[in-house]
Amino acid sequence: MRIVVQKFGGTSVATPSARELVVKHVLNKINEGYKTVVVVSAMGRMGDPYATDTLLSLLNGKKMEARERDLLVSCGEIISASVMASLFADKGYKAKAFTGFQAGIITDNNFGNAKILDIKPEKILQALQEGIIPVVAGFQGYTEDLEITTLGRGGSDTTAVALGAALKAECVEIFTDVEGIMTADPKLVNNAKMLDEVNYREVTEMAYNGAKVIHPRAVELAMQHNIPLRVRSTFSDNQGTLIKLGPEKVVTGIAHTTHIAQLKIEVPSNDKELESKIFESLAQKGISIDMINIFPDVKIFTLAEDVVSKATEVLKELGVSFEVTKNLAKVTVVGGGMMGIPGVMLSIIEALKKENIDILQTSDSHTTISCLIKEEDVKKAVLALHEKFEL
Repeated sequence: MRIVVQKFGGTSVATPSARELVVKHVLNKINEGYKTVVVVSAMGRMGDPYATDTLLSLLNGKKMEARERDLLVSCGEIISASVMASLFADKGYKAKAFTGFQAGIITDNNFGNAKILDIKPEKILQALQEGIIPVVAGFQGYTEDLEITTLGRGGSDTTAVALGAALKAECVEIFTDVEGIMTADPKLVNNAKMLDEVNYREVTEMAYNGAKVIHPRAVELAMQHNIPLRVRSTFSDNQGTLIKLGPEKVVTGIAHTTHIAQLKIEVPSNDKELESKIFESLAQKGISIDMINIFPDVKIFTLAEDVVSKATEVLKELGVSFEVTKNLAKVTVVGGGMMGIPGVMLSIIEALKKENIDILQTSDSHTTISCLIKEEDVKKAVLALHEKFEL
C-alpha cells in the first residue's frame, strides 16, 4: 500500500473555496494510486471563528489551567476534520474524521507543548484498507491517562510527519499559503527565489531562525525517519520545495527574527557560583536565551522582548548589575556547506558595512552565522546579504 500524508494549514481550510482546493489536491493523489491520509489545522487565523487564537481570546486574558486550555484549543482542529470529512462524503467519497486520540497519537503530559511518544495507527490503516479517507485533527494527542494534549505551535506539521513515519509513508506534503521554501522572506526581498530542493538540516536552521513556513520539530522528525517532505501551496499546482537528504550549499538562504532584546550582565570573574545561579534561575523561570557570549566579567545573551521583564526580575533578585537593549533583530545566513569555507564571515561583514549596519553581536554553528542588529535595519540587512551571496 503506497501511502502519502497531506497536511493542510489554517488558511487552506478557512473558506469554502479553499476547502474545495483541498479536495482537489487529495483526489489528485488518490488518482495517482496513493492511499492518502489528510491532517488539518484549525480554520483560519485570529478573528476567524474557530481559529486557535480566536478560541484563546474567549478567555479574555484570564488564566486557565493547562489541562482545560488544551481541551479548549483542541476543538479547532476537530471542527476542521469534521467539516472536511463531510465535504468528501458530499462528493461521493468515503471519509472519516479522527481526533488525535482516535488516530492513536500518544504523548507525554506536558500540556500545551506535548511531545509524541508513540503512535498506534491501526485505526488509520484499517480505514485506508477499506477505501476510506482518514481526516485527522492535527496539533493534538492523548496521554496514557487519557488526557487530551496539544503539541504547541506548528503541531499539525509534527502530527503529519509522525503519522507519516508510523504509516511508512512515501512522502509527507505540507500545504500552506506560500509556494514553498524561499531564499529569504519575500515580504522583504522581492526577488527571493523558491528552492526546488533543500536539505533537512538547512530547512531546520531556517525555521529555528525565523522562517515560518514549516515547524522545525517536524523537519527533524522527518530527517530522523528519512521521510521526504514537500512544502507547497494549496492555491496553485506548483510542486513547491522538496526537503530530503542531499547536497548542501555554502549559503542556502537568509532568515531573520525580530522583537529581540540583549542583556549584558556584570559578574566578577572569581564568582563562579553567581554565574551558575544566573543561568539556573533563568532556566527555572522558563526563559530561553540565545546568542550567548561568556567573558570573564561580562555575560551577554539575547532573549525575546516579551520575557525581558521576567528576566530582569530574576536578575534584580540576584543583585547583579545589568544592561538591557531592546528593538533588536537577528539575521542569519544559513548554509549546510559553509563549514571549512573561508570568507563567509568576511562577506557578511562587507555586506552589512556597505549599508552602515552595526553588528552588535554574533554567533555561529556548523550551518549558520547570525548577527544581532537594530530592528530598524532588518530589511536593509536581509536585502544586502541576499544580494551579496547571489541568492
